[in-house]
Amino acid sequence: MGDPATPPASELAAMAIIDGASLKHPFSDRVPVRSIVCRPDGGAGLAGNRVRAGGWVKTGREQGKGSFAFLEVNDGSCPANLQVIVDAGVEDLSTLVQTGTCVSVEGVLKVPPEGTKQKIELRVERVLHVGPTDPAKYPIPKTKLSLEFLRDHIHLRPRTNTISAVARIRNALAFATHSFFQEHGFLYIHTPIVTTSDCEGAGEMFQVTTLISEAEKLDKELIENPPPTEADIEAARLTVMQKGEIVAQLKAAKATRDDISAAVAGLKIAKENLSRLEERAKLKPGIPKKDGKIDYSQDFFSRQAFLTVSGQLQVETYACAVTSVYTFGPTFRAEHSHTSRHLAEFWMVEPEIAFADLQDDMNCAEAYVKYMCQWLLDKCFDDMELMAKLYDKGCIDRLRMVSSTPFERISYTEAVRLLEEAMRGGKEFEKNVEWGIDLASEHERYLTEEIFKKPVIVYNYPKGIKAFYMRLNDDSKTVAAMDILVPKVGELIGGSQREERYEVIQQRIVEMGLPLEPYDWYLDLRRYGTVKHCGFGLGFERMILFATGIDNIRDVIPFPRYPGRADL
Repeated sequence: MGDPATPPASELAAMAIIDGASLKHPFSDRVPVRSIVCRPDGGAGLAGNRVRAGGWVKTGREQGKGSFAFLEVNDGSCPANLQVIVDAGVEDLSTLVQTGTCVSVEGVLKVPPEGTKQKIELRVERVLHVGPTDPAKYPIPKTKLSLEFLRDHIHLRPRTNTISAVARIRNALAFATHSFFQEHGFLYIHTPIVTTSDCEGAGEMFQVTTLISEAEKLDKELIENPPPTEADIEAARLTVMQKGEIVAQLKAAKATRDDISAAVAGLKIAKENLSRLEERAKLKPGIPKKDGKIDYSQDFFSRQAFLTVSGQLQVETYACAVTSVYTFGPTFRAEHSHTSRHLAEFWMVEPEIAFADLQDDMNCAEAYVKYMCQWLLDKCFDDMELMAKLYDKGCIDRLRMVSSTPFERISYTEAVRLLEEAMRGGKEFEKNVEWGIDLASEHERYLTEEIFKKPVIVYNYPKGIKAFYMRLNDDSKTVAAMDILVPKVGELIGGSQREERYEVIQQRIVEMGLPLEPYDWYLDLRRYGTVKHCGFGLGFERMILFATGIDNIRDVIPFPRYPGRADL
């Protein structure tokens, strides 16, 4: 029998139907805070409804000489809190008011007195759950905390306004990514995390190996159970010889079949024992080597393997079969960089399109960026308002500008000319500008923020600063590559038309000093049914930096990995 004071779940669900839409979460007995406070009327139209709500106390205070308490409760469904009022007769208020306490409550929604900020509040009749917090030990108090401080409390930082808002923005951009490509007929392909190819040719890759752990296990085992000595092996050989002689003697004496079978069985056991001893004698401590080098043929994959730096090469195999594809997943770079723009683990969005050239690539990339910007304006405006308030007052205007403005398109040569012109006019850059350099972030941001004041697509880069798979232009000096530069972050997207000519790409691999053998499968795409195709990569965290105005990339990924840190 349930508590007679508690309405049945079906009655609660019926009460939660307002204007034909259920407020209740489909897989929980609570009503999300967003369903209450994010309505156009701020929730006022829900007054009189009995609901259950749950979340974590942001702030709490006892009032009326301890006769009741105000709680600001947030469940992460939106940036806004639900004001909850609990009378002292319902629950011990001293526990409820502590920041970080988890509560699940049931009560009636009421319109607060005039002059208050809230449009609706929950008058609690029952407290269903309390997850208490010791305020002396809780590391996330209600005082303002720096993002740097929060990186030392990765497991609790989602409870803060900023990190929960970033999580919702990140979620929205991931949803927008899939929506954009699905709406345009792309297939989502899962490319491998473990790879034997270096897409960038940079060599800064995390190696995947079991050789070290296997060597450690072997070292320990050899200490506990030392390998046989030469004397042990000689003794085993002597036993085999003696057993063999016994068998021969029995056969010569025409002994019974049972006697011969028993002797043969003994000989077999002796041989197996000798074989085991000889194999163990070959075991050597340490990592296996051959010709003075590590013997990767004994590794898990029988060859060197790495964590991927890009899914592009692999996803091209599907583009050259099903035409329009994309991959969206984690990538890794073992670069010892401590800047605010670098992570060891980050996410990339990488579409690939067959029967398409550099112009098509630029068109797709521009449409995708605009789509994401508009998506945030449509779906995440309250979170973007929080970003504008706390970090970058211009972030919403920037999204509006990018979503509605045609991107400027200039060649690399023209970009260098404009930068050199700026230098002659007195502009100083840390890195000098000349044709052939890889544009630095300061150059990219100057083009997009100062010269054009909007996103810029720079195309046709010098071949010497770009990857081997980018299509060589007719001038033999540049490749059909393009980068999209945006305010705040500089390069957001890098892409190219891929080199589809077999002889040309083979020569480019050799020129880059890369071995041909690991890319033989990639060359097959050009040997058999080659097709012009193109693609690009968008650094997902960079898109979040651009959207939110947050400065450090470590604050826009849930679990940042960088040199010296891999928490959780």
